Amino acid sequence: MKSLIFTVALLSSATLLAQNSQGTPTDAPLTQQTVRGCLQIISEDFSLSGNSGMYELGADNGTTYRLEGDSAKLKEYLGHEIEVAGTIGNSAVASSSSTAKDSSQPTIQFVDVKDLSSTCKSSK
Repeated sequence: MKSLIFTVALLSSATLLAQNSQGTPTDAPLTQQTVRGCLQIISEDFSLSGNSGMYELGADNGTTYRLEGDSAKLKEYLGHEIEVAGTIGNSAVASSSSTAKDSSQPTIQFVDVKDLSSTCKSSK
């Protein structure tokens, strides 16, 4: 009798876990989007491997995105109006100098950059 109760409890638990692991509609996969705006640099890092930095995109809609990806692709477009393609999320990297604002700043994990103009339409 005890083993029957144990077996029923074990099967019920397994069923609940299987239902929870299937995900919810909010777990939809991220899709690639394009965003236009003015490319700005947050900080520069001079190292033996070359100059890299952290970049932001001041989007046309007023949102400022931190750009994550190959920063070497961005260097030549600093101060330009650009369009980036990638997935939008929240900042995954926090540094010791980060503030609460930095950790909630939206990010774009970019995969493609297109130069639209050598100057920005508007500045911050």
